[in-house]
Amino acid sequence: MSALKSLFAVCATACFIAPNSYANEPLVEQARSALRKAVTYFRTKVATEGSYLWRYSEDLSKREGEGNATATQAWVQPPGTPAVGLAFLEAYRATGDKFYLDAARETAHALVKGQLRSGGWDYRIEFEPKLRRKYAYRADGDNAGTNNTSTLDDNTTQSALRFLMLVDESLARKDAAIHDAAQYGLSHLLDVQYPNGAWPQRYEKPADPLKFPVKKASYPESWPRSFPGKDYRAYYTFNDNSIADAIDVLFEAERIYGEDKYRRAAEKAGDFMILAQMPDPQPGWAQQYDLDMHPAWARKFEPPAITGGESQRVMRTLLKLYRETRNKKYLEPLPKALDYYRRSLLPDGRLARFYELKSNKPLYFTKKYELTYQDDDLPTHYAFKVGNGLDAIAREYDRLKNLDPVQLKQPAPAKPQLTPALVAQAKKVIAALDEQGRWVENGSLRSQGAQDDTRRIIACDTFIRNVKTLSGFLRAAKQ
Repeated sequence: MSALKSLFAVCATACFIAPNSYANEPLVEQARSALRKAVTYFRTKVATEGSYLWRYSEDLSKREGEGNATATQAWVQPPGTPAVGLAFLEAYRATGDKFYLDAARETAHALVKGQLRSGGWDYRIEFEPKLRRKYAYRADGDNAGTNNTSTLDDNTTQSALRFLMLVDESLARKDAAIHDAAQYGLSHLLDVQYPNGAWPQRYEKPADPLKFPVKKASYPESWPRSFPGKDYRAYYTFNDNSIADAIDVLFEAERIYGEDKYRRAAEKAGDFMILAQMPDPQPGWAQQYDLDMHPAWARKFEPPAITGGESQRVMRTLLKLYRETRNKKYLEPLPKALDYYRRSLLPDGRLARFYELKSNKPLYFTKKYELTYQDDDLPTHYAFKVGNGLDAIAREYDRLKNLDPVQLKQPAPAKPQLTPALVAQAKKVIAALDEQGRWVENGSLRSQGAQDDTRRIIACDTFIRNVKTLSGFLRAAKQ
């Protein structure tokens, strides 16, 4: 009998260790080596003072962010500097190797050098001393210039703040420059929040609250059918999910620093989302609103309209606000909005980016930027039709509304599982790394125009994705 028990014990032990033996030690060592090699190359060859762009030619002679860039510039918009820095942090958490934390700290200091006196960041950072004089960089003190416009567009300032806060947390707030930049940026983000809870797309200083009365969204009596060229940067802006991204940053700030003022500002922004829901017959949201809370023009291809794009992120953020606060007012806009957007689906199951006010007809533009109801001559730089995530939003709404509020506390992030797919992906990433530590791929530089002869590139989004794959594999193997 004891021999049988021993046999069972051996089998049980073998079954228990099988998952970890799946990622054998040679593969783990290969992953560690590849990760170190790739990050070393990025830090020593690609970086400009710890900062990054979006894409580079294979020989690094040409480079770009959203637009053309020089060897003395960084890009802040993802997948630029903060996004690369977050990948370094993920590698540090997976390995515990201080090398990756040092890489993240280096990148954080690049962002410190690019923070404006207004508290946030422009799309790019300039490091060349003479060119830097155009910008009001805090780090330059009395030598700073006058360009002081921070932007919330495209997750620019938000991603920089989130990364700085996470580095600050990882360093136990012991790096004074990083801690100060995070606190300064958060303080100014709160200061420029409008009385109704919204933010502008860009800012330099707090607005006069008397000029921004709190109103509910409504339809204008009429609106111009051609682009008026008016400056929209002070408008209340959902475009490119700027308010949703700011809310995420504020909840992260509350978690890291434990100060209730960040939660209050996030809730105030949620209250704006409720105010901004349009009345019937279109209970959705616009990309941006003027000071009368009417949908308004932004760029020449962004008309006053109900949007099928950013509205989905608004709905997901309202669900997040309910999870964080347990206040059911954040759920109340969802049923009417979901019903409206389901009734507005295009024949192919997608949503239009823009629906005409009141008529609800899908709106498009020609390549000459003339407003039209036809979709056969669209510009190619912008998505005038967007994906449909309504079912997922509805499932989460149904789950939350039926859940006891005491069960709303967010679960810890799921630990990575050592699946065959993850192992296969790690092997693929390792195999793709060249001798120099690069992931080089076919591609071109969009900012260079049609005359560009670049055929092979190094892309930050590929680097980030591959670093996250290797980090996830190493975390799963460690378990």
